[in-house]
Amino acid sequence: MSLYFSGFMYAAIGSYIIQAWRLLDVKIYHHPPYIFAVIISLLIYINFFTHHFLGDYRWYIAATVVGLYARTTVIFTPYDRERKMPLLLAFILIGFFIWLAENIITFFGIWKYPNQITSWSMVHTGKWSSWALLVIMTFTITVFLKHIKKSVYVPQ
Repeated sequence: MSLYFSGFMYAAIGSYIIQAWRLLDVKIYHHPPYIFAVIISLLIYINFFTHHFLGDYRWYIAATVVGLYARTTVIFTPYDRERKMPLLLAFILIGFFIWLAENIITFFGIWKYPNQITSWSMVHTGKWSSWALLVIMTFTITVFLKHIKKSVYVPQ
């Protein structure tokens, strides 16, 4: 069951980013070069799978992300007025709300980690950083697909 639930969560994040982009008319300013964003996303992905065997390098990757996206701003329009926010803050906030949702679903027993089988305990705060990194990876895929979509001709 956990594998299916994880897949659902990952797909939900991708869907959220795509829908938010469309509904909030998202614009990105000072995005880093695609090659750097892709490389850091690959490092995030590799670290997700290898951190049990080779060591957890998430904080080094996070430090690189801070340097890479320090100037990047997201402009969005929730109602009738444009608002802006540092993209790093958006990554942190989205990761936080996913982590919060994870705590809610584990509290109600929809999903449990091994340490929660006998009694509920809060999901480790380290998962917050994992979710934020996953958001960065998914965001990079979305940016890449949006870039491709602009350059592809679709006949009417």
